[in-house]
Amino acid sequence: MGSFFEVTDKTGRRIRMSGKQWSHITIKHPFMSAYEEEIKETLKNPDKIIDYGLDESVRYYYKYYKHKKGKNKYLMTLVKYLNGSGFIISSYFEDKIK
Repeated sequence: MGSFFEVTDKTGRRIRMSGKQWSHITIKHPFMSAYEEEIKETLKNPDKIIDYGLDESVRYYYKYYKHKKGKNKYLMTLVKYLNGSGFIISSYFEDKIK
């Protein structure tokens, strides 16, 4: 499986979602299959980007979606950067920025 989609994030870096990773995310979190556009929007225009302290190549992108039902309204998309571009590791909703 090749690239499922690719976007340029808020910092100007390219981030790729592979078909394999999309399958992994939607198998683990089936409801996420309806949120492809929100994942793209979270990367393009996040409310917050947080560094992962244990690995400087990993970033957490968060965006708040007030109209989503339930308590988990923050879409978190986890990105790892290699050689200047990134790839999505995971994406799901959380109740707060962690």
